[in-house]
Amino acid sequence: MTFPRSLQRRQLVLGGLGAAALATATGRAVAADYPERPISFICPWPAGGTADRSMRAICQIAARELGQPIALENRAGASGMIGTKALASARPDGYTIGQIPISVTRFAQIGTVQIDPLKDLSYLARTSGQTFGIAVPASSPFKSLRDMVAQAKAKAKPGVVSYAHAGVGGATHVGMEQFAQAAGVKFNAIAYKGGSAALQDVLGEQVDMLADSSSWAPHVESGKLRLLATWGEARTPRFKDTPTLKELGYDVVVEAPNGIGAPRGLPAAVEKKLRDAFRVAVNSEEFKKVADSIDAPVMYQDGPDYRKYVEAVYKQETELIRKLNLKELMEKG
Repeated sequence: MTFPRSLQRRQLVLGGLGAAALATATGRAVAADYPERPISFICPWPAGGTADRSMRAICQIAARELGQPIALENRAGASGMIGTKALASARPDGYTIGQIPISVTRFAQIGTVQIDPLKDLSYLARTSGQTFGIAVPASSPFKSLRDMVAQAKAKAKPGVVSYAHAGVGGATHVGMEQFAQAAGVKFNAIAYKGGSAALQDVLGEQVDMLADSSSWAPHVESGKLRLLATWGEARTPRFKDTPTLKELGYDVVVEAPNGIGAPRGLPAAVEKKLRDAFRVAVNSEEFKKVADSIDAPVMYQDGPDYRKYVEAVYKQETELIRKLNLKELMEKG
């Protein structure tokens, strides 16, 4: 029997509504039971670094809130983009989450990671910033940032003064190039596969300066390194005698806050559970103590505000890429 077309259309509509209702009900049921098993957390940095320590502390607290373990997995490489790509490619069921480096807004536009941070990721929480700085060996002739800039300008060939950083296009590299441009100097930038290797060569006096987050802190306190400047909006309490770049007349501020996210398409109720758990974790006294120990100022934002922040940074990076000619620098390596 052939039914009238109007009736066929009505059946299709009703069938579609039924399927949608079933999917919604199924999603609610899954969310009600979530999480039923351990959650994987992708950290895109090597074990033992400040980001790794920060994420481990947050995950331990959030796991208690969620009632399931959160297993941290280090997938380092490509200035954090290997882990970020893996996160974006994971199944959006709430069982794979991870840290999102804010530099993804830069690398996505340069083309070194094939994801769109505005479309391919869910944002759960912004957590804490980092304390970046420029440090030199205790034996260095540079007693201040002014000394170093004067030496860089005095050299017959630009780029003789060298600095070690954790990867081309990353926060330490871009921050130093912003500073160099503001100071009117040229440095010899030496890229490493992470801050730890960069630190060791500066301690060994193979490179003039180190640009990094607070890996230098214990060595400054022990007298092996001298801190010339930090890059935050204000001085860091732990090194309150060290001026910021901004104080010294260079309009450069780099804090590169860490954040936590998931693949695009999380069920709304699952996303809410994760946001609630990480809100508790980031704002806990337990995490604040860890953050203080690694000079990581707490900069919490809930998921929706964190997404707006990422969108704003994405626009800023478009101009920075042009200004520093970063695409060419990346091609040169």
